[in-house]
Amino acid sequence: MSGRVREITSLTNETVKAVRALNSKKDRQETGRFLAEGLKFVGEALDLGQTPRLLMVGKDARPHPLLDRARAETLKAGGEVIEVTREILEKVSRKDNPQTVLAVFEQRFTPLDQMDPGQAPCWVALEQVRDPGNLGTIIRTADSAGCGGVILIGECVDPFSVEAVRATMGSIFAVTISKASSEEFLAWRQRWPGSVVGTRLDATAGYRAAPYRSPALILMGNEQAGLTDRLAAACDVNVKIPMRGRADSLNLAVATGVMVYAVTDALAG
Repeated sequence: MSGRVREITSLTNETVKAVRALNSKKDRQETGRFLAEGLKFVGEALDLGQTPRLLMVGKDARPHPLLDRARAETLKAGGEVIEVTREILEKVSRKDNPQTVLAVFEQRFTPLDQMDPGQAPCWVALEQVRDPGNLGTIIRTADSAGCGGVILIGECVDPFSVEAVRATMGSIFAVTISKASSEEFLAWRQRWPGSVVGTRLDATAGYRAAPYRSPALILMGNEQAGLTDRLAAACDVNVKIPMRGRADSLNLAVATGVMVYAVTDALAG
């Protein structure tokens, strides 16, 4: 099935309103779609087999082979290519200096029981993470380190928010993402074949010295409160990253990066 190409110049057009509405969590949940900004993001998606449902291109977008490919693959998959004014791009992106290419994609969550621990030596689970920049950076880090996926436990920030997607730098299309309640996660965790590793400031084991078995599942807690007692109790070992300066904690995304590379290096050695 082929898609269609059309031009929109009105700020009040219904399609423009619908795309702009994807800045809202409610509309993302209702439609199962999300907004990504920039040709680089679109290229990352295409390389990983994900095609835009809608490609919005500014009239002043410069010719580029990747843009030609994006247009062609969107249409081939039955999506829409819409040429718009700069004013529409500003309205949709809510930015004064918008990207000349915006795209709408389908969200992809993998059910927890379909996650295969054997696919990678290291995985990440996040409990009630609140900051979209942190979540996006963690997804990017998980992609960089070759992690199997990221599991969101409890009331976490939406990984498909514009801010989180932007922080992934395209890794949102590469990383398997699942979400679960605490109860669902704890039941599933019982079948985990390797180490389940918690991170706590009150832990006694150092993150470099603890024994890890592949596949290792790293649990990171909320930015303010850390890992809850309930989830910490379900871990095989809880570890800490020592604070040697005046600061008493690390940013969540930084701490997750430290843990991911420490664990993957330990397993590789």
